[in-house]
Amino acid sequence: MASRKMTFRDHLADSKDLPKVVDFCERLRKHHGGRGTMLIPSPLEVDGLMRRVRRGRLTTIKDLADALARRHRTTIGCPITTGIFAWIAAHAADEWEREGRRRITPWWRTLKTGGALNPKYPGGLEEQARRLRAEGHLVEPARGRHPPHVLGFEKRRAPL
Repeated sequence: MASRKMTFRDHLADSKDLPKVVDFCERLRKHHGGRGTMLIPSPLEVDGLMRRVRRGRLTTIKDLADALARRHRTTIGCPITTGIFAWIAAHAADEWEREGRRRITPWWRTLKTGGALNPKYPGGLEEQARRLRAEGHLVEPARGRHPPHVLGFEKRRAPL
C-alpha cells in the first residue's frame, strides 16, 4: 500500500510533543547574558496568533515569537521554529483556499524583520504584495539586496 504524502495541513496539526520549553544552550547563554529558557512553539499556536491579526494590521515573526514566549513565561521564543511554523500555516491556508474555504489564516499579514515580505509564502513576493496592497498597505519594491517591505509597518502592528 502506497503511503500518502503529508499535506501542509497535516504538518500544521502534527504537534510533535510541542510546545516545549528548553534551557538555554551555551550559545544562547552567551548571547543573552546568562541562564534562561526558550519556547519551541507548536505549529497550531503560531497559526492561532497569525489568525488574530485583523485586516489593516500586521505582525512579524519576532512579534509572534515574543508573544508566545510571554504566554509560556519563557525568556525567548525560538525564532527559527516560529518562522518555519508560520510558513507551514501559510501553505496550509493556501491548501484550504484552493479547496474553496473562505476563512483562512491571513498569512500575508505576517512579515519578516523590518517589515520585509517573505518570498517563501504561497505565490512568492508578488502574491503577498498583492494581498497587502488590497488591504491598503504601501509596499516598497525591492532595492538591490533588500527585499520588498511594507512602509510604516511599525504603526500597524497588531497587539498580540
